[in-house]
Amino acid sequence: MQYQFDFAALMPYWQDFLSGALTTIEITVFSVIIGLAIGIACAIARRSDVPLLRTVVGIYIEAVRNTPFIVQIFFIFFGLSSIGFRLPILAASVFAMVINVGAYTAEIIRAGMDSIHPSQIEAAEALGLSKLQIYRDIILLPAIERVYPALSSQFILMMLSTSICSQISAEELTGVANNIQSNTFRSLETYFVVALLYIAITYLMRAAFFGLGLIAFPRRRRLGLGV
Repeated sequence: MQYQFDFAALMPYWQDFLSGALTTIEITVFSVIIGLAIGIACAIARRSDVPLLRTVVGIYIEAVRNTPFIVQIFFIFFGLSSIGFRLPILAASVFAMVINVGAYTAEIIRAGMDSIHPSQIEAAEALGLSKLQIYRDIILLPAIERVYPALSSQFILMMLSTSICSQISAEELTGVANNIQSNTFRSLETYFVVALLYIAITYLMRAAFFGLGLIAFPRRRRLGLGV
């Protein structure tokens, strides 16, 4: 059986591919920024001296980490709409990803914070640093630096997970591809192009995280490290 490739049939849809790729990047950027903030807050809460706070955050993290992302996005988009709380498609996509990113990021950052030796905290207290200064300069920033490669990988994985948003008709890259292949009947060519675009976005994100790591963490720059 011979298959005749016909990429020319996809040329009229190049703007759709570009639009889908940009939507994927936009969803990822918003989700990463907000999810990182939530993750940091939850990591701090998990280490707090308030049992109720630790329990509530722990339930949130375990609930997210032990359920599929597609179930989470269906719950937010379809489940909440059944009780009158309906979100637009893109808002629901970002909301689901923020919740997911926040939970996984919290555990990664908490692991980094746990790796800080107690003697460093004791030395900071002996120097008279405030609790805010200790958390920011002695615990949080070094912790994020240590787990930065893991965080970067997690964010890239979440970018790839935006493809699941197509299940609620989000017009990201996979959703656009589904529409194009249904119009052209060129499934192999369509998803081949989509795969290349995902690879391009992945390498773009890796380069961005590498550069950000060199800027945010001078020690990594001196050692020639990035992501």
